[in-house]
Amino acid sequence: MPPASTSLRIEHHGTTAQVALQRPEVHNAFDDGLILELTETLLALDAEPGVRAVVLTGAGTTFSAGADLNWMRRMASASEEDNRADSLRLATLMRTLNFLSKPTLARVNGSAYGGGVGLIACCDLAIGVDGAKFSLSEVKLGLVPAVISPYVIAAIGLRHARRMFVGAEVFDAREAERIGLLHQCVEPAQLDEAVERCLHWLGKGGPSAQGEAKRLALRMAGMTAESMQRIDEENAALIARLRVSNEGQEGLSAFFDKRAPHWVGH
Repeated sequence: MPPASTSLRIEHHGTTAQVALQRPEVHNAFDDGLILELTETLLALDAEPGVRAVVLTGAGTTFSAGADLNWMRRMASASEEDNRADSLRLATLMRTLNFLSKPTLARVNGSAYGGGVGLIACCDLAIGVDGAKFSLSEVKLGLVPAVISPYVIAAIGLRHARRMFVGAEVFDAREAERIGLLHQCVEPAQLDEAVERCLHWLGKGGPSAQGEAKRLALRMAGMTAESMQRIDEENAALIARLRVSNEGQEGLSAFFDKRAPHWVGH
């Protein structure tokens, strides 16, 4: 059974487990506690024989706003080594979700930013509501979306990733569908029906075959859990170095102070 959680709401519907990020007061933003709880919950659900599929969603009207502000403040003043360890915990979460042996479906009930986009990219299927907004805005802070980058690139392709990583633009659900982050964009009233339709078809597949099919697709794309662990080490070191760099510190300070960083307008 999944561990008791304060940041998640876990519901079982037949052979489907729905996991909702349960921090609506901060738009389901990540902190170290949520990262640990979600990782442990996913591992527990993967080990439950009665669970055939996992649906990931958010409480309220946002899927996930990415990093929690208080968590960001703590890490902005932390050492490079502490930042590296912190990033590795997030990398472990993304890798766990990406390589879960059971089908995963992102029920994208609202907007997603940063790490929230990473969660969507790690799921096998993704259905989102029209009106949702998405962004990978890390360069505005003097940072990069290092930890989530392999999964986002696998989802939307290198060409779109270069655009989104460098431009940091906000894009809507229709664009997310066009570039491959979402498989389907629906009206909010149709979201649950669309999710149920996907679960209906997932229920027809053999559980072992589905696990092998998922591993096959990932392996053919050059992704294995072992190779990703090595990449995660490199990317965690990268984001840790950038967070403590002069530009990263200026970007984070400007963000917290609600001002433009010094490079804007120059």
